[in-house]
Amino acid sequence: MSLPRTDRPELPEYMTWEELEQLPEEIAEQIELWDGRVVWLRRGPSEHQAFTRRLTNAVERDAHKGMSERPEQCWRVEAETNVFLGTSGKSNFLTPDFLVFRCPETPFQDIRAADVLLVGEVLSPSNTQTDMEAKKGRYAGAGIPWYWEVTVAQAKSAIATVRAYALETGHGRLPDGVRPLRTANYILAGEWTPDDEDGVRIDFPFPIHIPWTELEY
Repeated sequence: MSLPRTDRPELPEYMTWEELEQLPEEIAEQIELWDGRVVWLRRGPSEHQAFTRRLTNAVERDAHKGMSERPEQCWRVEAETNVFLGTSGKSNFLTPDFLVFRCPETPFQDIRAADVLLVGEVLSPSNTQTDMEAKKGRYAGAGIPWYWEVTVAQAKSAIATVRAYALETGHGRLPDGVRPLRTANYILAGEWTPDDEDGVRIDFPFPIHIPWTELEY
């Protein structure tokens, strides 16, 4: 997530949602709560915002196309929207760069992980692998079926790679005595670079086709 530069005030290590709401908006929007722990979101370059917007628009277009073919379905596509991981409470949430979720029944309804089909993160040079693996693990633990990871090129204003990960529903065979660190994990199910002339193409959670020309900065 890319945010404007704002000095970070001294805050307690843990906060509730109610305490977070008391902060100025320009501060609160830079924070996620991981089981109540304050996690500051990393800032990225302007390209981050551009690529997030292009991906969100492209996925939203295909969601509308999918709904026209399957009118019984209703999907929303948004950018930088809080996803609350528990079934209740609001002090455990993440803010993906873009996401797909089932249409809420009422306006202004909180988005719960159980209603989210896909979350995506646009990685900037400021994002560390450790941070993103921890965030990916929380998405998986919440049961979100699809996770997209978009890598920005280092030397030019371009997307280098788009990867789609599917939530593993059962564990593979491991050596005797070895247990997975997490109860749920993502498995790489698709990978695309600008060398793929057909662009980004996948059939889940609905048919998505994004030509590379739509992702150019």
